[in-house]
Amino acid sequence: MKRRTFLQGMGAALATGALAHAPAAQATRKRFRWKLVTTWPPNFPIFQDGVKHFARQIRRMSGGRLTIQVFAGGELIPPLQTFEAVSQGSVEMGHGAAYYWAGKIPAAQFFTAVPFGLNAQGMNAWLYSGGGLELWREVYAPHRLVPFPMGNTGVQMGGWFRKEIHSLEDLRGLKMRIPGLGGKVIAKAGVNPVLLAGGEIYTALERGTIDATEWVGPYHDLRLGLYRAARYYYYPGWHEPGPTLELVVHKAAWDALPKDLQLLVENTAMATNLWMLSEFEARNLEALQTLKEKYRVQVRVFPREVLAALQRLTGQTLEEEAAKDALFRRVYEHYRSFQATHEAWSTISESAYAQARDT
Repeated sequence: MKRRTFLQGMGAALATGALAHAPAAQATRKRFRWKLVTTWPPNFPIFQDGVKHFARQIRRMSGGRLTIQVFAGGELIPPLQTFEAVSQGSVEMGHGAAYYWAGKIPAAQFFTAVPFGLNAQGMNAWLYSGGGLELWREVYAPHRLVPFPMGNTGVQMGGWFRKEIHSLEDLRGLKMRIPGLGGKVIAKAGVNPVLLAGGEIYTALERGTIDATEWVGPYHDLRLGLYRAARYYYYPGWHEPGPTLELVVHKAAWDALPKDLQLLVENTAMATNLWMLSEFEARNLEALQTLKEKYRVQVRVFPREVLAALQRLTGQTLEEEAAKDALFRRVYEHYRSFQATHEAWSTISESAYAQARDT
């Protein structure tokens, strides 16, 4: 075959191949403009900041092929309508915490936090490597949502109290702002759980409408000024030992993304999960020192009697909730099985190291 003939044939083949792949190439060049709504107030440190960080990274790494416009709670829709807005496809993405949707899906609470449950390290292990994420996606599938872990506060504080807690008796009759499963557990101890939005907490505590409140941790509690309304700051945060935050994507929008952009979203959500937890750990350390040294906050550990009682009541609460809902039971059993394995390992790893270091 003459060289010119070969080159002509090769050129024709390449042209044919290019035409055949043109639709795929055009698809990869397609630009997507998405909206993301959150449950957080505007400029809410770390929470809202983390979502903006995620959107910026996506835009940069995709070369502008996927641009995500972020709206804080109330800017486009009310904060607690995030789930419905993404489920219905009104927007493509949402960010919040799965336990906000407990009224619709009681089992969703496991994907945020369970009293005396997994910490942030344990939650990541369960979700990424222990089958938890697959189960989460199965739970959300009927609602046309694809969830991803994206953020974690780490172990929270136990809360602010206007009086010291020496025993279980000191809890009885108190009015405390505390949501979710933690609220159901502490109600069994004689506390009256109250649901309040973040912006209402300080005023309620200062005026004595409530006697105690949990919020997040030292960094956010300092910013909210809770030290001015209550003197005693208790730990550990038994009710939320490792609250995972969620990114949810509308299923049809997700399916329309090219595979490379799907991978970009998935991996950037994972990176943001780490970024947010790291921010909480660093900022809480600084804020706790300020609360103790500048504002003379009395940091107290819950008495063992109180923690033991709350742990026992947690078991009762989970069993009661599982008896009412088959899906809750299924997720509970999966979570509990993984937690038992995780605790067996952490007893001779993380826990053993902490005890050795402190001797």
